[in-house]
Amino acid sequence: MPASLYEHDLIQKCCDGDRIAYRELYDLFGGELMAIALRYMKTRQEAEDVLQDSFLKVFKNLASFDHRASLKTWMTRIVINTALNKLRKEHNKYDWDISAADRVHADFLPLQEFHFKELVSLIQKLPAGCRAVFNLYAIEGYSHKEIAEMLEISQGTSKSQYHRAKGLLQDIIASENIRTNRRAL
Repeated sequence: MPASLYEHDLIQKCCDGDRIAYRELYDLFGGELMAIALRYMKTRQEAEDVLQDSFLKVFKNLASFDHRASLKTWMTRIVINTALNKLRKEHNKYDWDISAADRVHADFLPLQEFHFKELVSLIQKLPAGCRAVFNLYAIEGYSHKEIAEMLEISQGTSKSQYHRAKGLLQDIIASENIRTNRRAL
C-alpha cells in the first residue's frame, strides 16, 4: 500500500527540516516500531537504542523514500536491519549452538494464551541467534532461505535455530506455568 497523502505531506515537512513533523512521525510509528525492536533485543534499553538509531536512519533517508511503497513497511525494515546489525556487532555473530535443536518434537506453542507484553518477554529470554531467527520466521514471515541470506548462515542453521527457539519457548512457557501455578496456591 503506497504512502497516504498525509504521510506524503509529513515526509515532505520532515525533509524540509520541520521539527514538529519529526515528532509527529515519531508519534505516529514509534510505538509499533518499539514493539518490533523489543522482540529482537534482550532489554528495553537495547530496544530503545535500536529505535533511536532507526529513526536517525529514517530521517536521514526520507528524501529517498519511494512514495509508492508503504512507509510503515519501509520503517519496519529499517528497525529490523538495525536490530540485526546491533546483534551482529555485540554478539560477534550469533550463538548458533544446535545441540538442543533435536529435542523439539511438538510444533505446538500456546502463544495465544499470552498477552503481547508477556510474549515479548518470553521471546527476549531466547539466545540472540534463536531470537533473531524466530522473529524473522515466525513473526515477520521470512523464509529460511531469506533468513540465511540476511544473517549469513546456512538454511539448515536457520531451521535448527527456529526449532531450538520453539523448544526453548516451550521450556520457558512450562516454567512460567509452574511458577504461576505455585503463586496461585
